[in-house]
Amino acid sequence: MMNFVVKTIANAGALAVAVWLLDKITLTGDSTGRKVGTLIVVALIFGLVNFLVKPIVTLLSLPLLVLTLGLFTLVVNALMLLLTSWVADKLDLSFHVDGFWTAVLGALIISIVSWALNLVLPDGD
Repeated sequence: MMNFVVKTIANAGALAVAVWLLDKITLTGDSTGRKVGTLIVVALIFGLVNFLVKPIVTLLSLPLLVLTLGLFTLVVNALMLLLTSWVADKLDLSFHVDGFWTAVLGALIISIVSWALNLVLPDGD
Protein backbone atom coordinates (compact mmCIF):
# COMPACT_ATOMS: atom_id res chain seq x y z
CA MET A 1 0.00 0.00 0.00
CA MET A 2 2.82 2.38 0.86
CA ASN A 3 4.43 1.75 -2.53
CA PHE A 4 1.16 2.76 -4.24
CA VAL A 5 1.02 6.01 -2.26
CA VAL A 6 4.66 6.82 -3.05
CA LYS A 7 4.17 6.18 -6.77
CA THR A 8 1.00 8.31 -6.80
CA ILE A 9 2.82 11.18 -5.08
CA ALA A 10 5.71 10.84 -7.58
CA ASN A 11 3.25 10.91 -10.49
CA ALA A 12 1.50 13.96 -9.03
CA GLY A 13 4.84 15.73 -8.64
CA ALA A 14 5.86 14.82 -12.19
CA LEU A 15 2.52 16.08 -13.53
CA ALA A 16 2.98 19.32 -11.58
CA VAL A 17 6.40 19.85 -13.16
CA ALA A 18 4.94 19.24 -16.63
CA VAL A 19 2.13 21.73 -15.93
CA TRP A 20 4.70 24.24 -14.69
CA LEU A 21 7.04 23.85 -17.68
CA LEU A 22 4.57 23.57 -20.56
CA ASP A 23 1.98 26.24 -21.34
CA LYS A 24 -0.27 23.83 -23.24
CA ILE A 25 -0.70 21.47 -20.29
CA THR A 26 -3.12 23.33 -18.07
CA LEU A 27 -4.38 22.87 -14.56
CA THR A 28 -6.89 25.45 -13.39
CA GLY A 29 -8.42 25.94 -10.03
CA ASP A 30 -9.42 28.70 -7.66
CA SER A 31 -7.11 27.63 -4.82
CA THR A 32 -3.87 25.79 -4.24
CA GLY A 33 -5.63 23.05 -2.29
CA ARG A 34 -8.03 22.44 -5.14
CA LYS A 35 -5.13 22.25 -7.61
CA VAL A 36 -3.28 19.77 -5.40
CA GLY A 37 -6.41 17.65 -5.06
CA THR A 38 -6.92 17.71 -8.83
CA LEU A 39 -3.28 16.73 -9.36
CA ILE A 40 -3.65 13.75 -7.03
CA VAL A 41 -6.83 12.58 -8.77
CA VAL A 42 -5.19 13.02 -12.19
CA ALA A 43 -2.13 11.10 -10.92
CA LEU A 44 -4.46 8.27 -9.87
CA ILE A 45 -6.09 8.30 -13.31
CA PHE A 46 -2.66 8.37 -14.96
CA GLY A 47 -1.53 5.41 -12.86
CA LEU A 48 -4.70 3.49 -13.68
CA VAL A 49 -4.33 4.20 -17.41
CA ASN A 50 -0.69 3.10 -17.29
CA PHE A 51 -1.64 -0.05 -15.39
CA LEU A 52 -4.61 -1.11 -17.54
CA VAL A 53 -4.18 0.33 -21.03
CA LYS A 54 -0.43 0.80 -21.53
CA PRO A 55 0.51 -2.93 -21.50
CA ILE A 56 -2.06 -3.65 -24.21
CA VAL A 57 -0.92 -0.74 -26.39
CA THR A 58 2.72 -1.69 -25.84
CA LEU A 59 2.04 -5.29 -26.84
CA LEU A 60 0.16 -4.22 -29.96
CA SER A 61 2.93 -1.81 -30.95
CA LEU A 62 5.76 -4.24 -30.27
CA PRO A 63 6.92 -4.33 -33.93
CA LEU A 64 7.21 -0.52 -33.94
CA LEU A 65 9.04 -0.58 -30.61
CA VAL A 66 11.58 -3.04 -32.00
CA LEU A 67 11.89 -1.18 -35.31
CA THR A 68 12.53 2.18 -33.60
CA LEU A 69 14.75 0.65 -30.88
CA GLY A 70 12.30 1.69 -28.19
CA LEU A 71 11.75 5.30 -29.25
CA PHE A 72 8.12 4.53 -30.02
CA THR A 73 7.69 4.31 -26.24
CA LEU A 74 7.55 8.12 -26.26
CA VAL A 75 4.53 7.95 -28.55
CA VAL A 76 2.88 5.33 -26.32
CA ASN A 77 3.51 7.49 -23.23
CA ALA A 78 2.11 10.54 -25.04
CA LEU A 79 -1.03 8.59 -25.94
CA MET A 80 -1.43 7.57 -22.28
CA LEU A 81 -1.14 11.24 -21.26
CA LEU A 82 -3.73 12.25 -23.86
CA LEU A 83 -6.03 9.47 -22.63
CA THR A 84 -5.58 10.72 -19.08
CA SER A 85 -6.49 14.23 -20.23
CA TRP A 86 -9.60 12.88 -21.96
CA VAL A 87 -10.71 10.93 -18.87
CA ALA A 88 -10.05 13.98 -16.68
CA ASP A 89 -12.23 16.04 -19.03
CA LYS A 90 -15.03 13.45 -18.79
CA LEU A 91 -14.78 13.57 -14.98
CA ASP A 92 -14.94 17.39 -15.14
CA LEU A 93 -11.44 17.86 -13.73
CA SER A 94 -9.50 20.97 -14.69
CA PHE A 95 -6.55 19.19 -16.35
CA HIS A 96 -6.00 19.43 -20.09
CA VAL A 97 -3.24 18.53 -22.56
CA ASP A 98 -3.49 20.49 -25.80
CA GLY A 99 -2.12 18.52 -28.73
CA PHE A 100 -0.05 15.48 -29.54
CA TRP A 101 3.39 17.14 -29.56
CA THR A 102 2.70 18.77 -26.22
CA ALA A 103 1.78 15.31 -24.94
CA VAL A 104 5.07 13.88 -26.28
CA LEU A 105 7.10 16.57 -24.52
CA GLY A 106 4.94 16.29 -21.40
CA ALA A 107 5.35 12.50 -21.33
CA LEU A 108 9.11 12.91 -21.59
CA ILE A 109 9.15 15.40 -18.71
CA ILE A 110 6.86 13.21 -16.61
CA SER A 111 9.01 10.13 -17.24
CA ILE A 112 12.23 11.88 -16.23
CA VAL A 113 10.78 13.60 -13.15
CA SER A 114 8.91 10.48 -12.04
CA TRP A 115 12.07 8.40 -12.36
CA ALA A 116 14.05 10.95 -10.31
CA LEU A 117 11.34 11.20 -7.64
CA ASN A 118 11.10 7.41 -7.34
CA LEU A 119 14.85 7.37 -6.67
CA VAL A 120 14.51 9.94 -3.88
CA LEU A 121 11.22 8.88 -2.27
CA PRO A 122 11.33 5.89 0.08
CA ASP A 123 10.08 2.57 -1.21
CA GLY A 124 7.34 1.05 0.94
CA ASP A 125 8.17 -2.60 0.16
